[in-house]
Amino acid sequence: MSTSTSPKGSAKAKPVAIVAGVAAAAVLLGVVSYTATKPASPGAAGSSSVAEVSADPAAGVYPELEAYARRDASDGLALGRADAPVVLIEYADFKCGYCGKFARDTEPVLVEKYVKNGTLRIEWRNFPIFGEESEAVARASWAAGQQGRFWEFHRAAYAEGAKEKGFGKDRLAALAKEAGVPDAARFAKDSEGAAARAAVGRDQEQGYALGATSTPSFLVNGRPIAGAQPLETFTEAIEAAAKTAKSGKKQQPAKPSATPSGAGR
Repeated sequence: MSTSTSPKGSAKAKPVAIVAGVAAAAVLLGVVSYTATKPASPGAAGSSSVAEVSADPAAGVYPELEAYARRDASDGLALGRADAPVVLIEYADFKCGYCGKFARDTEPVLVEKYVKNGTLRIEWRNFPIFGEESEAVARASWAAGQQGRFWEFHRAAYAEGAKEKGFGKDRLAALAKEAGVPDAARFAKDSEGAAARAAVGRDQEQGYALGATSTPSFLVNGRPIAGAQPLETFTEAIEAAAKTAKSGKKQQPAKPSATPSGAGR
């Protein structure tokens, strides 16, 4: 798998490690400190795994990474205005449990609070890392998107207990039906077609070029966030990015730091 693909509008992809469970990441040939943790364990009362987001809107932000946002109004795998001031890019796998947690618990809140008022755009990137079924469901999600039903398919595939049923051919067809994909024959053909494979491959290569090795991984206007962080991490990052966009100030590259900001849970 190539790791040298470049984002749209950038001549060369920059190495960025976005690795869940690690507190430091190599970014733009430097080291940036940010807390990258898994979600708090269910039932762990009072526990928190919130990644630190500085009050300084520019802290931890890498303007070069903003070029990874496609802002394509015809993108069926995106949600929100193409010209929204903030773009959240998600690299995820449908077989990833933490991706499902984010999809069920956090993403709907972000949609209600920020997408609907035009502040936020969410762009999906298929990043299948768990084998053949991951690849198959990634292609299927793209095929559903070609008929305008990606987010409905996304919701069905991430429903509680859905991944435990697997993503075999019959199961994918059932998910497409549940998602309201109108043309089942086209869906089946598109899922196995060269265009689906190429689209998923592009997303994978972009993720690997960033250094992502786990799911979910995110970029919020150039700010890396690793793991299915609690809601506060995303709201703070989105609001900081929106503040910067509103001010009209151009982001300056963040200064690398060799010291982790703190260990995650």
